[in-house]
Amino acid sequence: MSRSSIALSNLRAVVIVIVLAFHSVLAYLASLPAMPYVFDQAPYRWQATPIIDTQRWFGFDLFCAWQDVSLMSLMFFLSGLFVPSSLARKGSWTFLSDRFWRIGLPLVLVVALLMPLAYYPSYAVTAVDPSPGAFWQHWKALPFWPCGPQWFLWQLLALNLLAAILHRVAPGWHEGLKSAAASARNHPTRFFAVLVAVSALAYVPLALIHSPWNWANYGPFSFQLSRPLHYLVYFFAGMVVGAPGLDRGLLAADGALARNWAAWLAAAVAGFILWAAPTSLTLGDTPASFGIQFASAMGFTIACAAGCFFLLAVCLRFAAERTRLLGSLSANAYSIYLLHYVFIVWLQYAVLNVALFAVGKAAIVFCGTLAMSWAGAVAFGGIPLGTYAAQVKRWLFASFNSPAPAKLLKRDDVTG
Repeated sequence: MSRSSIALSNLRAVVIVIVLAFHSVLAYLASLPAMPYVFDQAPYRWQATPIIDTQRWFGFDLFCAWQDVSLMSLMFFLSGLFVPSSLARKGSWTFLSDRFWRIGLPLVLVVALLMPLAYYPSYAVTAVDPSPGAFWQHWKALPFWPCGPQWFLWQLLALNLLAAILHRVAPGWHEGLKSAAASARNHPTRFFAVLVAVSALAYVPLALIHSPWNWANYGPFSFQLSRPLHYLVYFFAGMVVGAPGLDRGLLAADGALARNWAAWLAAAVAGFILWAAPTSLTLGDTPASFGIQFASAMGFTIACAAGCFFLLAVCLRFAAERTRLLGSLSANAYSIYLLHYVFIVWLQYAVLNVALFAVGKAAIVFCGTLAMSWAGAVAFGGIPLGTYAAQVKRWLFASFNSPAPAKLLKRDDVTG
C-alpha cells in the first residue's frame, strides 16, 4: 500500500473520531436555548440537539462551527476518491449493486431500528408521559421519520447512483481532467481556487435563498437546503483527484500539499474567520443585509476548502505510516458511524443531572461512545454491516446446490 493510501486510511480514522467528538459536545453549546426543544413542535430542532444540558462552554461552539464548515464536505470528497477505480474494475451495474447492499441496506436498518431508540431521550426530557408506548405514538405522529446522522448515507448513495449513470452513458468523461488533477501535485493552490469557485456557484445562490441553516424532511430523508449541490461538487472533486491515482496528483505523499501543511493551517484559520465574522452578524433578530449574507456564504466556501486541504495535508505529512490503533479505527469506521448516535444521546441523557462541568460531561460522552461503538464494530469482526448484507445477497442468489459460504468476505466499505 502506498504512503498516500495509508495516510488516507489514517485520515478516515481521524474523521470518525472528529464525528464522535462533534456529536458528543452538541448538548453543551453555549448558544443553545435554556430549555430543551418540545418533541412535537416544528421545526423539530431536537433532531440536531436531542439533549440540551444546563452546563455550557463556548469553546464547543467554536469547535462545532469549524467542523460544520468542512467536515461533511471532506467526507463526501473522501467517498468520491475511490469511485473511478471501483467503476473501472466492476462496471456500473456491479458497482451500483454493491453500493445498494453496502450503503442502502444498512441505512434502512439503522434508520428503522436504531433511530427511534436514539431519539427516545429527546422525547422523555419534555414528555408528560415518558412511557415507551406514549413515545411510539408521538413518533408515529411526526410528519417524517427522523434519520439522524444517516442523512449522509442516503445522499452518498444518490451520488454513487449519479456516478454510475455517468460512467454508463459517458465512460470517458473524466479522462480530460486527469492531466489537470495530476498538475495539482505541484500546484494545489490552483485546484483550491477552482474548487472554491465551483462550490461558490453551487452553494451561494441556495444559501441566499434558503439560509444556511434550514433543513427539509421528507419521510426518512433529510437534507440541508443550501448544501446538496455543494456536496455534489466535493464528491466529484474527489472523483477527479482519484482518477489518475492517489500518488500522481494532489494527494501525493511528497507533493506540495503535504509539504506546505503549515500554510494550509494558516489558510484554514483565515478562512474560518472570513466565514465566522460575517456569519455572526446574521444570527441576531434583525435580518442581515444582502452584502453580509453574501460575504457569509462566500466565506463558507473558502473556509470549507481550506479546512479540507489542511486535514488532508496534515495526514499526508504526519500520518503516512501504519499504526495498529489508527488501522483498527479505520477498519471499523463505517460500523462506528452506523452505531455511535445511540450511545451519544443516551450518555448525554444519563449525565444530564450529574453535577459536573460541561467539559467533563462531554469527555464522558465521547469516551463512552468511542469505547462502546468501537466494541460494537469489532463485534462484527471489523466488517461493516453492509458487507454482511453483500454476503447474504450472494448466499440468497447462489444455487441451492452450492455450499454455504465458509466465511465472510474481506472487509470493504463505502469508499472501497
